[in-house]
Amino acid sequence: MERRRQRGFTLIELMVVVIIIGLLAAFVAPKIFHRVGESRITAAKNQMAALEDALDMFYVDTGRYPTTEEGLAVLNTKPENIKHWKGPYLKKKVPKDPWGNDYVYKSPGGDGRDYDIICYGADGQEGGEGDNADINSWE
Repeated sequence: MERRRQRGFTLIELMVVVIIIGLLAAFVAPKIFHRVGESRITAAKNQMAALEDALDMFYVDTGRYPTTEEGLAVLNTKPENIKHWKGPYLKKKVPKDPWGNDYVYKSPGGDGRDYDIICYGADGQEGGEGDNADINSWE
């Protein structure tokens, strides 16, 4: 009786393939994740620019910027004590930053600015480097 030789991959061949895939992933993954961080920073800057435009429209209508206490919520919801409010100034509710945190709004801002909008980055804490660095509306 003749035995047929079965063809297939040996364990060694499979392990070599797995090692090659692992090495490729080790080189490619950090570059991909770095791009994700960059895209979130860009998204935060774009959202902050849209918030600035809405704040400027609020200013044109009311003659002032929202106070820190009023916050960015007045861009969507009319407070009773504000005359000439013609909002909502945003099509949707005030967005969260790309990491899911609220933007920090201060009025008046520092160094004589009318207001500051701050995103604390990935860690949601003031300060930091890289993806954790603060993103400020005035920079």
